Amino acid sequence: MTDLAVGEIVAERTVHLTRESLVRYAGASGDFNPIHYRDDVAASVGLPGVLAHGMLTMGLAVETVVPWLGDAGRIVDYGVRFTRPVVVDPETGADLVVVAKIGAVDDETVRVDLTVTAAETTVLGKAQVRVRRV
Repeated sequence: MTDLAVGEIVAERTVHLTRESLVRYAGASGDFNPIHYRDDVAASVGLPGVLAHGMLTMGLAVETVVPWLGDAGRIVDYGVRFTRPVVVDPETGADLVVVAKIGAVDDETVRVDLTVTAAETTVLGKAQVRVRRV
């Protein structure tokens, strides 16, 4: 991790989410809010459809950089701003696209900026991971 250039893409991936993905995450996280699996409840509170859990979206985004890092323990800080929900269609699901670019480099850490989109809409704003250099 010596020759890093600001703007360099270090990782990218697309994760396909289905309703089954949401049910599995609900079971693992204990978040059984029905807006994550029932269309009628989502509609009754004015949502455009069933939404992926925010923490699922956030976790999938940061996990994108782990293979590049080689060790998740090098993550020093991670933060995001939730800007748009990820609507998961009952038939087609949703694709979460994550691109990780070097945002800043100093002697001890590297800031990786994540661009996270679904349906060509940014769903996480100011998503930044600070990692320890080796």
